[in-house]
Amino acid sequence: MPAPDSALATRLHLEDLAVGQTYRGGSILVETDAIKRFAQEFDPQPFHLDETEAVDSLFGALAASGWHTAAMTMRMLVDGELKLARGVIGAGGEISWPRPTRPGDTLRVESEILEITPSRSKPDRGMVRVRTRTLNQNDEVAQDFTATLIAWRRPAA
Repeated sequence: MPAPDSALATRLHLEDLAVGQTYRGGSILVETDAIKRFAQEFDPQPFHLDETEAVDSLFGALAASGWHTAAMTMRMLVDGELKLARGVIGAGGEISWPRPTRPGDTLRVESEILEITPSRSKPDRGMVRVRTRTLNQNDEVAQDFTATLIAWRRPAA
């Protein structure tokens, strides 16, 4: 049997988590071209694609799609400190975008464990509610996401 991968060995299991723990992720600089590329493929609305048309929109200037902000958040989560065994697997959640993400913003994530519920029917796992806030360089919340994630128990030795 091969030796366990050290990166996998350091992944977090249900037993490692506690309510109130916080985890951080890296950061991403949001670039105009990236906003437009994402919008062109996934959310082709004028306020995500064209600076001139965006001026007359609710946003008043070019803004990233909320789904682009969510995708960048996911990347920062996967690359960040909250490294769950078997990956970040969602089972639902609530999301809001209190302010637009703009070109030139530098985003980062902070996650807090809100609740841990071991499964009664599947003893190898549990559900963890996590609130992840995506903040810009001014510590303003661009996205607030509370998700229920699956967390696996550490396998018996």
